Amino acid sequence: MGYFSSEGLPIKISEVIGGHRTLHELLAGNADLATSSDAVVMFNSFECSDYAVIATFVTSADDIKIITRSGTGITHPLHLQGKHVGTVTGAASHYYLDMLLLLHGGDPRSVQLHNLQPEAMANALKHKQVDAVAIWEPYPFTILKSVPGTRTLPKSSVYRLTFNLVAHKRLLGVRDNDLVKLLRALDRAEQFIKLKPAHAMSILRNRLQLDQSFIYWIWPRYNYRLSLDQSLLTTLEGESRWARQEGYIKKELSPNYLDFVYTGPLNRVRPESISIVR
Repeated sequence: MGYFSSEGLPIKISEVIGGHRTLHELLAGNADLATSSDAVVMFNSFECSDYAVIATFVTSADDIKIITRSGTGITHPLHLQGKHVGTVTGAASHYYLDMLLLLHGGDPRSVQLHNLQPEAMANALKHKQVDAVAIWEPYPFTILKSVPGTRTLPKSSVYRLTFNLVAHKRLLGVRDNDLVKLLRALDRAEQFIKLKPAHAMSILRNRLQLDQSFIYWIWPRYNYRLSLDQSLLTTLEGESRWARQEGYIKKELSPNYLDFVYTGPLNRVRPESISIVR
């Protein structure tokens, strides 16, 4: 829609699959900003503090799903115990899988975990290398269509996923004016989504080259709103406790996640959307 250019902000978008890869690109010096889930922000925080979230731009309580293949007998989260399950370890799907098991009184360590990239999961199910996968959209939709007999476990509200705009700290305080322009453009895009959903759906369908049934499937599952909520800090702190307790992180203490949030630019765009207490 030309929102970036109308702000006088030339940008270059480099596409990779998954927030774990986008943040790697940022930390490797190949990008100034990245988009990622809160879980990726948390996992990397134990190794590096060179980045900060400048805004959450989407939230969803129904993005990640557990997909099972036929013949496994998995119809309930507890049935995942002892089974081979693929996920992207160190990402939001991994956290969701463990939280779902814990919610139902299961033991995450009982799962035989396979670290798979999202694009490999359909074949892993098809060739019976795993019994189930935990992954984010659009992969559940494409897997259900391409792998006969696959099903989703019932929706759970155990975890609200946030998608966040992450900036390298070398930008903070130095290029705040550019970050304000970026957030203003995103804010205009999110208002467009709310006010003209049919047009926005058409753009999404053409952009992803997926059919209209996917658009109808995905559309109600996301809330597009710029924010920096106190709940983001609560989620990061909860995830870090889980990662240490389950042995995924070999550190005794968690970082202070206030150091991983920068409110300056959003405060100039939508100050009312910030509820973080310092």
